[in-house]
Amino acid sequence: MPELPEVEVVRAGLAPAVVGAMISGVSVSDERALTRHDGDGGAFERALTGRRIGAAARRGKFLWMPLDDEATASEAIVGHLGMSGQMLLRESGAGPERHERVRLDIVHPIHGDLAVVFADQRTFGSLAVDTLVPTDDGAPGGFGTALPRVPCQVAHIARDPLDPAFDERAFRASLAVKRSGIKRVLLDQTVVSGIGNIYADEILWAARIHPDAPASALSTRAAGRILAEARAVLQKALAEGGTSFDAQYVNVNGQAGYFAHSLHAYGRTAQPCDRCAAPLVRVSFTNRSSHYCPRCQRLPRPRLSR
Repeated sequence: MPELPEVEVVRAGLAPAVVGAMISGVSVSDERALTRHDGDGGAFERALTGRRIGAAARRGKFLWMPLDDEATASEAIVGHLGMSGQMLLRESGAGPERHERVRLDIVHPIHGDLAVVFADQRTFGSLAVDTLVPTDDGAPGGFGTALPRVPCQVAHIARDPLDPAFDERAFRASLAVKRSGIKRVLLDQTVVSGIGNIYADEILWAARIHPDAPASALSTRAAGRILAEARAVLQKALAEGGTSFDAQYVNVNGQAGYFAHSLHAYGRTAQPCDRCAAPLVRVSFTNRSSHYCPRCQRLPRPRLSR
């Protein structure tokens, strides 16, 4: 599943082409892409045709584009890439993409006629027109927008570690009351957003913390180390265009990211740890897998009660 770096790469790629553009036409070829939309394909097309895009914004793994004037926008196109979703920029009139579900024809005042294509092989992604609501903290809703509003579907999603409005104190407080393993907590998008299986493994490897270490048992120093490494890992992944293991994740031009070459833990089962050379291990984790170093990331022994 695309995580924060991959979704931010898509957002940043879309922004120059869509901000200020008018939607001249909408084609829905598969309504399974509208599972989060309140209405059918026809309603989706009517809701968007003739409107302008005011911004390209992101919080966690969600993208949205406020409609009409960003400063007064009350609605947005909100999207989630799911497992294999792609947002592709194409020339106007370009042939259909493989697994194409929705196409927005747009007219940009500088770039002219273009098409924004939502393609999704596994159909877990979605687009919708959604109402914007005020943010709880009064800060901008996410990256790419100055508007202190966020789509209803995104309102429950926490801010991510790279967001200027991320509340470090609230994050540490959340860890202190969570008895679950720290990896499970990092994947909880209501605690911290944008982190999925790949980057959770990388963050915990960098912080030298076992994925099953109880969050509430972590010291203040360990919690701070996790946050620092989260920012470092995510920023590096952003700089390298995200992580691509197959053709399912690409940027708006169809190009793959290359952070996979920088991975220290995820997908490196039995390979030597880059820090201590011990063989990395893979264990099952809630229908996924965790990858870690058994020597560098030892599980703390439970304290014995007296």
